Amino acid sequence: MAPILEINNLFKSYGSVEILKDINVSIEQGDFLVLVGPSGCGKSTLLNCIAGLEPITGGKLSIGGRDMTHVNPKDRDIAMVFQSYALYPTMTVAKNITFGMKVRGVDQATQDEKLKQVAAQLQIEPLLNRKPGQLSGGQRQRVAMGRALVRDPKLFLFDEPLSNLDAKLRVEMRTEIKALHQRLGASMVYVTHDQIEAMTLATKIVVMKGGVIQQIGTPSEIYNHPANLFVADFMGSPAMNLIPAKTRANGKGVEIEIARSTGGPITLVDTKNKDLPEDVIVGVRPEDIADASLRGGEGRQEADCLIDIVEPAGADTFAVMQLGGKHVTARLHAETAAVAGQNLNLAFDLGKVSYFAPETGERLN
Repeated sequence: MAPILEINNLFKSYGSVEILKDINVSIEQGDFLVLVGPSGCGKSTLLNCIAGLEPITGGKLSIGGRDMTHVNPKDRDIAMVFQSYALYPTMTVAKNITFGMKVRGVDQATQDEKLKQVAAQLQIEPLLNRKPGQLSGGQRQRVAMGRALVRDPKLFLFDEPLSNLDAKLRVEMRTEIKALHQRLGASMVYVTHDQIEAMTLATKIVVMKGGVIQQIGTPSEIYNHPANLFVADFMGSPAMNLIPAKTRANGKGVEIEIARSTGGPITLVDTKNKDLPEDVIVGVRPEDIADASLRGGEGRQEADCLIDIVEPAGADTFAVMQLGGKHVTARLHAETAAVAGQNLNLAFDLGKVSYFAPETGERLN
């Protein structure tokens, strides 16, 4: 079966300024693709190119196996949900949702049936006679989604739909969008700068920077095997620790030597990755540094570290130390004995470590 969305060698320029450079992405029916990256990386421009709101400078774009490169937005069989909701203020919720169908000449009985289905799905039945001005942000967001859902399009496009909501509501709406995706089995492309949103919603993530795709993969691949230093640093909260280190071969593998703020360096031995250059950047997630007294185990190597700052955060306690001249964060259990200004024996999980080349930033293992 043809991919529901296929983008080949897409370029987008404004005059001499290249915004998107050689973009290649494809998703299957039912995929939830999230485009993520910092502000100005080109993710919203790419979404607008898929929607047909921006003409592309070069390349090809197909939806449902049909070439849509130069097709009008209204003929692309897509529905878009904007950050600003874009609701008609003088119309009721019901009229906002059915307006597109009315314009397309859909008969009244079908309009009523679709409205009823979507209102039940989004739990907005009590709001149908209200105007947008009488709704909260979350309710408006649901109406905007309802308007997209009645279209039953090949592809749903979401442009930062939750960024206007407060933190608690964002989490609720995120859960709702995920449940909606599972119920409908719809194909969705979603833009966000929030990497937690990307990790929780996506079946496939595209990480972008400066108009270039840095990595495409499942949330697990992006999180556990970042392709370069940018992805490692951008995805994850707190971010992956990136620690400069020296390596040298020994009989069993490679010794990883990391400078400490006081005393001699700590030395960890990696028996799996033997072909590492002398200078590396060691990437280790905060949760892969544990309190050795609470969690040892296979693949873990212990080292004494001076703790600078302890930050209790409910179920977790974050401990910050200086290693390799960098602030390094460990995500410890709440019961940890970590005390600022004292040493703590920490266990590093070398089975989950990433290595990067300092010059290029590319992944080495």
